[in-house]
Amino acid sequence: LTAQSFRTLVWDYQKNPETWIFQGDQPCIIDFYADWCRPCKMVAPIMAELSKEYKGKVRIYKVNTDEQRELASLFRISSIPAVMFIPKSGKPQMTVGAMQKTEYRDMIMKVLMNNK
Repeated sequence: LTAQSFRTLVWDYQKNPETWIFQGDQPCIIDFYADWCRPCKMVAPIMAELSKEYKGKVRIYKVNTDEQRELASLFRISSIPAVMFIPKSGKPQMTVGAMQKTEYRDMIMKVLMNNK
């Protein structure tokens, strides 16, 4: 995602800077990464697998923090990988650091699918 596509697909922070208003039609995950980040490279194939598993239910986007500094700054990304889980309603939740696929699945079920 670029800052422009983020504003269209996720949240228009320029139009609604004080209020989170999700623009998407499905819950989503945003993987904040950098090409030089070794843990990010471990997370990338997991995100690709989850994208296939949850196709039609959850969208998965990637944000290169080196190229999209505005988004990295907006969400105060200081450590990567950082993965944001965004439900259709409610506030996003962020995890920092590489996790196992099962942990990402648990977050999807808890945060995005509303299953405790």
